[in-house]
Parts: sequence; structure tokens; C-alpha cells
Amino acid sequence: MEKGNKKIIRGWVMYDWANSVYNLVISSAIFPIFYDNITTNQFVEKNFENREAYDAAVLKNPDLTVTVDFFGMEMSNSVLMSFVLSASFLVVSFLSPMLSGIADFSGSKKRFMQFFCYLGALSCMTLYWFHADHLELGMLSIFLASIGFWNSLVFYNAYLPEIAEPKDHDKISARGFSLGYFGAMILLVLCLVWIQVFDGDVRWCFVGVGVWWLGFSQLTYRVLPNNVYQKKKEPGVIWKGFRELKSVFQEFRKITRLKRFLLAFFFYNTGVQTVMLMATLFAKKEILWPIDDATGKPDDSGLIIAILLIQILGAVGAFTMSRLSKYMGNIKTLGLSVSIWILICAAAYLVTTPVQFYLLASAVGLVMGGVQALSRSTYSKMLPETKDHASYFSFFDSSEKIGIVVGTLSFGVFEAIFGSIRYSVIAVAIFFIIGFILLFFIPKMTGNKNEDEDDDVHVSVLS
Repeated sequence: MEKGNKKIIRGWVMYDWANSVYNLVISSAIFPIFYDNITTNQFVEKNFENREAYDAAVLKNPDLTVTVDFFGMEMSNSVLMSFVLSASFLVVSFLSPMLSGIADFSGSKKRFMQFFCYLGALSCMTLYWFHADHLELGMLSIFLASIGFWNSLVFYNAYLPEIAEPKDHDKISARGFSLGYFGAMILLVLCLVWIQVFDGDVRWCFVGVGVWWLGFSQLTYRVLPNNVYQKKKEPGVIWKGFRELKSVFQEFRKITRLKRFLLAFFFYNTGVQTVMLMATLFAKKEILWPIDDATGKPDDSGLIIAILLIQILGAVGAFTMSRLSKYMGNIKTLGLSVSIWILICAAAYLVTTPVQFYLLASAVGLVMGGVQALSRSTYSKMLPETKDHASYFSFFDSSEKIGIVVGTLSFGVFEAIFGSIRYSVIAVAIFFIIGFILLFFIPKMTGNKNEDEDDDVHVSVLS
């Protein structure tokens, strides 16, 4: 396949446009608010005479926790969400290396990507029937949607080194993330118009996510080749796929730079993904939003504004980090970004007012898109010459997902132990600090001058 083909690159980045609506509407904005509202309403109905009695109880005890019944177990609604997401990421971290070996051996990356895309999109549509009285079934939809979204990305990301030269990886990765932010923002605005202007049922927004994801992904599938290296079909593909993965892992272990980067990525990205997944629930519980006179409940519109702000600045941040990496090098730019994340966590522990949260959201937006886009392209540029890109990216993906398991579990455990979700921010800050320190130990590339100039990613923070 010709590298640098503009039509293929345009098709590839369109998958970011297609799938990012899941990350925004389901993971960050509409669904978390919907989930918190319906579980809180059920909690009030079971334990209080009316909403006023609940509000009075919260004033007396600000740490009053909304609990749900899940398979007979009583737990905080936010703890349940963090545990379900953790379980889905654990499944993804197991599946992606196993399936990537098969995909590389059989040349079927595109087919696997399509399968998980369709699983995620259809699972989002089933959230239309989400109800607090059948929480187990509803959380199953969240569980499967998460698996579909994240597993499709390992095969999607693996195309990057196949469609573009290393010098273009930062720019193309940033373009994908930026398109994703803008596309997701458009659907979110449409959802808000549907809910606020037409007083529509919020559940139709979840159906809209599935339709958007399925529809726009077809633009990607039309141009991406299924079998880049013309692998022939052979019997025993599962066993041979495992052998392929084992071979790649043995190669991977010999590349010190790649191993150390992935270790640093594991920690700082654990912080990034935990913030993305749990920030809305944190804001719902800890920020003093004004009360809506019509409903007598906290007004969620301010939270939506903050999320839109993050989307806009996320697109700006992705391009800014890409440009900055040309002058500072990828690792130094990542170090700067992670240091800002540490300051954000320190501030998050203290914020209480909407204005403070807006300022915090602005900072999050500027570094969120940049650190994700630059991490993907940095890893891609570090890969050796290989035909097993899906297998190599499965290590990147598994590192990310295991990190999310650790992060979301830590987030839930800290809340369960200390009785407040605010203490969970401390756990997130620890991950960023460790990741920042580990970036210092990525060795500088050895080789001739031209290699250093062509691939500045290997310049460490210390150099």
C-alpha cells in the first residue's frame, strides 16, 4: 500500500470523527448525567418521603452517598460505574493481544475493527432501554459498548504506521483527534437541542450515537485495505496467531526505548483516561451548581458547557502539541503536558464553584487531546520495521486498558475508603507523578545525525 495516500489518510482520520461520539456522549457528557439522575431519583424514592427531604439530608450531611442495588449488593452509583468500566477494560486488555496476533497472521485487521465497531455502536443503541429497576441489564450495555469502542481502536491505531511515513505521524494523529473532538461536539449540540428545545427523550441520544458511529465509519471502511501485506489464508490461524504474537513480544522485549516509553505511558495515561471517564461524576457530586428554579435540582447546563469547552480546547491542544513537538521533541512535549496534568489534579482537589471548574476544564481541554494524539504517534514512530503492527499496538492498547482498570478501581476504592469522591483525585495525581518521572528514563536514540533529525521522538527529557 502506498504510504501518504491522501484518500486513505482522510478515510482513516474519519474513524476518529465516527467513534468519538461514544467518548463524549456516552462516557463523558449525556449518559453520566442521565445515569446519576435516574439512580439518584431511585435512591430518593426508596429512602425519603420526597426530594425536599433528600435535599435537607444532603445539607446536614454533604457526604451522603447515593447507593444502588446491583445483584443484591449495595454500593455507590459512581463506584458501580467505575467497577463496570474496570471490568470491561480488563476484558479488552486480554482480548486485544490475542486477537491482534490472529489479525496480523491472517491479514484481517479491518474485519476485527468492523466487528468491534458494530458491537460498540449497537450496544449504545440498547441504552435506550436503560432503567434503574433493571440496572444489571443496563450496565451490560455499558460493558459491551466499552469493549467495542476500545477494542476497535487497537486495529484502527495499527494502520497509522502503514498509511503514513514517521515524519507525518504526529500531524495525522493530531488531525484525527481534532476531527473527533469537533464531530462529537456537533452531535452533543444536536442532543442538547433535542433535549432542551424539543423536550425530547434523552434516550434517543444514545441511539443517535450508535447511528452516527455506524454511519460515518463506513467512510473509513470504504478506503482502508483489509490485507495490506497480502497474507494467505492458512489452517490453524488461532494457534499461529498466538505464535505470531509471541514472536513480536520477543522482539518488543529487546527494544529498551519502546519498553520504557510504554511503562511511562501506562502511568500517565492511567491518569488521563481516569479523568476522562470519571470527571463528570466528580463534577456532579463536588461542584456547587446553581439550583434550577423549575425543577428544584442542580442545573446540569453548566456541566455541559464545561464539557463543550473541553472539546473545543481539546482540538486546539492536539494541534498545539503536534506543532510544539517539532521544536521540543515528542518526549519533552509529553513531559510538559504531564506536568500540567499534575497541577490540574492539585487544583481539582480544591475546586468547589462552577467558575473554578470552568477554568479547570479549560486546562484539561488544552492537554487532553495533545497528550493522547502525541502518545499514539510517539509509539508509532518508535516501532521497528515490521508487518505486525496490530500486535505491536496491542501492547500499547493493553497497557492503556490495564492502566484504566487500575485507575478506575483506584478511583472507586479511594471513594469507598474515604467516603468522598474528592479523595480519588489524589490517586489520579499519583499516576501522573510516576509517569512524569519515568519519562526521564527513556534513552536518547543512538545512531547517525540524520536518524536523530528525522525521528526526534528519541530525544529524552534529560537531553
